[in-house]
Amino acid sequence: MTRGKFITFEGGEGSGKSTQAGRLAARLREAGAEVVLTREPGGTPLGERVREVVLEAVPEPVTELLLFAAARAEHVAKVIRPALSHGTWVVSDRFMDSTRVYQGMLAGVSPGLIAAVEYESVRPTFPDLTLVLDLPPEVGVARAVQRGALSRFDAADNTYHLNLREAFLAVARSEPERCVVIDANRDADAIADDVWRAVDERLLAGVR
Repeated sequence: MTRGKFITFEGGEGSGKSTQAGRLAARLREAGAEVVLTREPGGTPLGERVREVVLEAVPEPVTELLLFAAARAEHVAKVIRPALSHGTWVVSDRFMDSTRVYQGMLAGVSPGLIAAVEYESVRPTFPDLTLVLDLPPEVGVARAVQRGALSRFDAADNTYHLNLREAFLAVARSEPERCVVIDANRDADAIADDVWRAVDERLLAGVR
């Protein structure tokens, strides 16, 4: 059986990851693919419990890294890897790049520790395609305010959000074969069209 494809969405607060992940999953299903739509932290009962902890508390950076890694290891083992092995596509709202950015580039956990933890919790199940939704931080924060209660990440200051944007762009620049940056400062339909174009060019062209 042909392995399914694994697509992740990354980006700052309010960039529309959940919306676009849902739209992509629906479009893939319309095209005949079986799709699992999931998120991080979350995706499993353990992951959802970790989500509650990290969104409410403020753990030490290494503690936060290990909490996310535990949730991710469970997510990969129980949801992502089995789906891919059965030929199902997986679309996830956030994955390993969020840890590289939030706990690594912004919180200062050493790249060596992050790489070691990532290797043990993820390999060999790395994304086939990562879509980085990019927009000015003030636009993303305004969207987050409109949708309701702010998480501790949403409520951070402007410098934090500027650094967050640059960190995700740095990840995309470092792995251009996997990452595609999408301009998210537009209406949802235009963004969805670019998302589909990237998926079509990167993952579907070879199977038609």
